[in-house]
Amino acid sequence: LGTIEAAGADIVRLAHEHGALAIAGVDPITLGVLTPPGTLGADIACGDIQPLGVHMHAGGGCSGFIAFRDDDPIFAQECPLELYTVLETKTPGQYAVAEAIAERTSYGSRDQGKDWVGTASGLWTIAAAVYMAVMGPQGFREVGETCIARSHYAAALLAEVPGVSVKLSPHFFKEFVVNFDGCGKTVAEVNKALLGHGIFGGKDLSGEFPELGQSALYCVTEYHNKDEIERLAAAVTEVTA
Repeated sequence: LGTIEAAGADIVRLAHEHGALAIAGVDPITLGVLTPPGTLGADIACGDIQPLGVHMHAGGGCSGFIAFRDDDPIFAQECPLELYTVLETKTPGQYAVAEAIAERTSYGSRDQGKDWVGTASGLWTIAAAVYMAVMGPQGFREVGETCIARSHYAAALLAEVPGVSVKLSPHFFKEFVVNFDGCGKTVAEVNKALLGHGIFGGKDLSGEFPELGQSALYCVTEYHNKDEIERLAAAVTEVTA
């Protein structure tokens, strides 16, 4: 629900003390501004590459990333996916995106291959690689800082609306939980009214997390500017009055 886990290193330590592997699921954009899983000691890091320049396409355009702390590619050999990596080419200083450990796939082992996905993921991988190359380390930091600043600005404005509050931790990235219990409206009612303003409301959490009451998950990224955030706050103020 957007909350930044501050005890990551302790969780990794506890897992290792009990002989377990530590797996971290992350938004790749956070890696420009937060401590990366590898530094915390995680054995596996994974996540979705959609934030890396891949458009939503009505819910499509999906692919993921996974990284192993694996001197011998034991985990990678068992991964039932097409894996792509960056390799040097014959031209010094030039690199290419290529399939990794091809012998484990249906291309190299035919019916004994362990992969079960098609070309689409590979194409999105190339798009994400281009995005990362263009942005660079400084670009990642700027995007991450922008997401933090804008999402916290949105949360602060919504928290000022009478009867509306922001739940859970004040430390979050992109996503945050907005509660409507104080205004006597359900999330469904708020979202229906927001449609009249041309706004899709947050994801209704009341069914999955009843302990949060009438709460919705809102997400603000680098795509949302100051005017749009203030328009949302004004609309929420009107529909909850």
